[in-house]
Amino acid sequence: MRVVSILLLVFFLCSCSRIPQPASYAYSEQQKMQAAHHWDVLASDVANQINNRLIITDFVDKAVYVKTTCGDDASPCEQGQTTQFNEGFRDLLITRLVNFGVPTSLEKKVSDIEVNYKVQVVYHASNRYTLPPGTLSVITAAISVLRHAPSTIQMLALAAGIDIANSAGPVNGHYEVIITTSMVADEQYLFRTSDIYYINDPDFWHYQNAPTGKTIQMVSTIQ
Repeated sequence: MRVVSILLLVFFLCSCSRIPQPASYAYSEQQKMQAAHHWDVLASDVANQINNRLIITDFVDKAVYVKTTCGDDASPCEQGQTTQFNEGFRDLLITRLVNFGVPTSLEKKVSDIEVNYKVQVVYHASNRYTLPPGTLSVITAAISVLRHAPSTIQMLALAAGIDIANSAGPVNGHYEVIITTSMVADEQYLFRTSDIYYINDPDFWHYQNAPTGKTIQMVSTIQ
C-alpha cells in the first residue's frame, strides 16, 4: 500500500507543470440577502452615504432624483424589464432619503442630481464550500497523531478527514449579486458604492432582468 501511494505521488508530481499554485483568500465573511428587510438595510446605508456626500460637496439643498436603471447606469428600464428588487429598492431608497431630509423629486428636473443603480447577477457553476476557521488544523492535528500507525490506517484517517471537511463546509450556492449605486451631476460621479451579497439560488429571479423577446425574421422560399 505504501509503495502504491508513493508511486501515485511521484506520478502526480511529474505530471504537474511549473505554474503558480492556486491559493485561497484568507477567511472572511460576506452577507446574504434573504429578505426584503435586507433590501431596506442596504437602502438605509446608501441613503446615509448619499446624504453625507451631499453635505461634504455643499449640495445639501440640491434635489435628487432616483432613476430605475437596467443593465447599466445610463439605460432606463423598459416596460416589463424591471425586477422585484429594482422596484422595491427604489421605493425603499426614496423613503430613506426623505427620512434623512434629502430633497427628493417625484419627477426628473434638469437641475436634479441623478441617483441610479444597477444590479449584476453572478452565477458560479461549481459548488463552493466554506470551511469554518480551524477545521483543517484540527483534522491535520488528529491525523498527525497516527503518523506511526500502519499506512492503511493513515489512508483511512485521511479519507475520513476529507469527509469531515466536506461535511463541515456548507455549500454557498451558485448566485451572488453586485449592487452598484451612483450619484451623478454634470456627467461626473459625485458618489458611487458597490455592495456584494450571496443570495439563495431559488431567489435569483428577484434580481435578474426579464429576458427581452427576440425578433425572428421569416424568409419566404416560394418562388
